[in-house]
Amino acid sequence: MKKHTLHISTSPHLKQSLSVEVIMRNVVFALLPTAIFSVYAFGWNAALVLITAVVSCVLTEHVLCRLTNKRSTLSDWSAVITGLLLGLTLPPIFPLWMTFLGGVFAIGMGKFLFGGLGYNVFNPALVGRAVLQAAFPVAITTWYAGFSVDRFAGLHPAVLGAPFMKPIVDGTSGATPLSAWKFDGVTTDTADLALGLVSGSAGETSSILILIGGLYLVFRNFMNWRIPVSILTTVFIFSGILYWIDPVEYPSPLFMLFSGGLMLGAVFMATDMVASPLTCWGVILYGVIIGALVVIIRIWGGLPEGVMYAILLANALSPHIDRLIRYRVYGTSLKAS
Repeated sequence: MKKHTLHISTSPHLKQSLSVEVIMRNVVFALLPTAIFSVYAFGWNAALVLITAVVSCVLTEHVLCRLTNKRSTLSDWSAVITGLLLGLTLPPIFPLWMTFLGGVFAIGMGKFLFGGLGYNVFNPALVGRAVLQAAFPVAITTWYAGFSVDRFAGLHPAVLGAPFMKPIVDGTSGATPLSAWKFDGVTTDTADLALGLVSGSAGETSSILILIGGLYLVFRNFMNWRIPVSILTTVFIFSGILYWIDPVEYPSPLFMLFSGGLMLGAVFMATDMVASPLTCWGVILYGVIIGALVVIIRIWGGLPEGVMYAILLANALSPHIDRLIRYRVYGTSLKAS
């Protein structure tokens, strides 16, 4: 008589074929249209910055895994995402040696310092950019006009600048729409902002492509749609109220939505699965905080852009939001859970 063995194990008993690698790879796919468009807009300069950021993050992760005797995590694609996001937050003529350092700090400080993938408190790409902004404030605020006729004919001198030498700035640099409004009172056409026909970081390109990438992740159930929706809604309502009060003093809500790195930050950075809250109401509160901080920093702060600081501050609040707004365990009271 044939004997059968009963295997008893803990839940979950139903498993999906999805894995970290699959999710992260799809995020890379969603980012590719934005990255490709940035190369089209800014030429070989943006291409080298993006490649350097990705190589730096991947190499740093590999070296740290070897030094700490951990299994290599390069196959999970998370370092590639960090590199892409970091490169997209930088000016397209950012010196490559500075870009490489940014990748080292993004992985080392933003990820490995907290224990690796799944333990990072802050979005690693924004940690790398924050370090670069503190260390190299001039280079990170030196912009390059997009769609120049010679963008594929050569490289800007600043890109290949020698380490620790002052970056070369020439007449091709210009103000971003946010800085032009902040310091000169000049606004940019909404269509140009939405299509990415402006100066700025490599990721301040087509908002339409960013939204398409976000919708792809939402339909694949790889992103919590409540986060970008709550961020963008808060920015629109808050800035709309100010614009209604004084349309001369404050920019229109559409300008606030499509300018700067808001779309990239709301769709691909604030939605970091580890650094964002867990509950539905928690992520809505998280998004409202980010949206409100973006408007406050842009309008009343000393810098024209506030997306990076808003997301990092909200990342720090995320564990507290989880403690404030919790899931109720079935069959128990909220206090007991």
